[in-house]
Amino acid sequence: MNPDLPALLRLARTGNVGPVSWRRLIAEYGSAEQALRALPERARRAGRRGPLTIPDERAVAEEIDGVLKMGGRLITLHDPEYPPLLAELPDSPPVLTMLGNPALLRAQSVGIVGARNASAAGMRFTESLATELSQNGLTVVSGLARGIDGAAHRGALHGVFPDWGGTVAAIAGGIDVVYPQEHKDLQARIAREGAVVTEAPLGTMPQARHFPRRNRLIAGLSLGTVVVEAALQSGSLITADLADKYSRAVFAVPGSPLDPRCRGSNNLLRSKNAHLVENIADILPFLRHDTPFGGGLFSGFSERQALWGEDGGSVSSGLDTVRERVLSLLSYTPVAVDELVRHCQFSVSAVLSVLTELELAGRVESLPGGAVVLLVPAETE
Repeated sequence: MNPDLPALLRLARTGNVGPVSWRRLIAEYGSAEQALRALPERARRAGRRGPLTIPDERAVAEEIDGVLKMGGRLITLHDPEYPPLLAELPDSPPVLTMLGNPALLRAQSVGIVGARNASAAGMRFTESLATELSQNGLTVVSGLARGIDGAAHRGALHGVFPDWGGTVAAIAGGIDVVYPQEHKDLQARIAREGAVVTEAPLGTMPQARHFPRRNRLIAGLSLGTVVVEAALQSGSLITADLADKYSRAVFAVPGSPLDPRCRGSNNLLRSKNAHLVENIADILPFLRHDTPFGGGLFSGFSERQALWGEDGGSVSSGLDTVRERVLSLLSYTPVAVDELVRHCQFSVSAVLSVLTELELAGRVESLPGGAVVLLVPAETE
């Protein structure tokens, strides 16, 4: 076990510390232990009045012990076992909890998502496609939901052969929570023959706010994402949008224009430059991964340069002016962090330091895909 795991996990489980701020804090302070010591003052400086919720060492030890007793493992962004495709993302989860074969998280994978209330034809197509992908050595990643997700997992599990790709279930709750209940046996089988992965702590019951993180896992673990039967307002389209933002391939299976379950997936073909899929031959040529994720905040910078400045020095503590400017530019509409940096006319390191403090104070939230949004006006705190 990584000796730094307890501190890394404490930082990840601290209130208002999201994936982006976790990385910024460790890059700035050099270790999770140093970052944890600095958190209360950083949050106070940005206007937080109450204490931060930082789990104590015993709580973290109990979580680690609970995962190990289940036969699972915790993988941090600093571990060599961490999925390389996921590590490329600017908002990659700092800690993953998993059951099953960790090698599948590092395999070449294709995500498949779609409607929960899927048609019989849609599920039949999905199951067949997932079987073919697995037979070709590709791992199928999906979200263990009813309908298309379940069909994708079942198709990838057809037959157990050493050279098959298998399947990964990315879930919104803890690895000890079954959701939906009708997939109890399927989730158990995937844990034995594939992998179940989440960024949620043990005991977490899935709620609506957890599913965007689950969607990020699917998009981030996959070279490309296939959408089958998605309505215009659906989580599947969120996953496809994330895949596109992460410079991954997006695919869509065309459906009847009379079926509302297909309007979102058909719209992907119309407006998002998604690749039309009728069979596996429409997918394989587009699964190239020549360069790491290159868009967004850290383009042209090493992460340490972006956080600490070109000379490697620490961020200045005189950030009141920067904080005032950042808050004036933020709103309840998400904005890309790199766009915010451009408008601020301050150094990248100063803007990122202020965003970290504002997130700790509960005034902003970092969103999947490299955006940030205002949460609470300063005068109501």
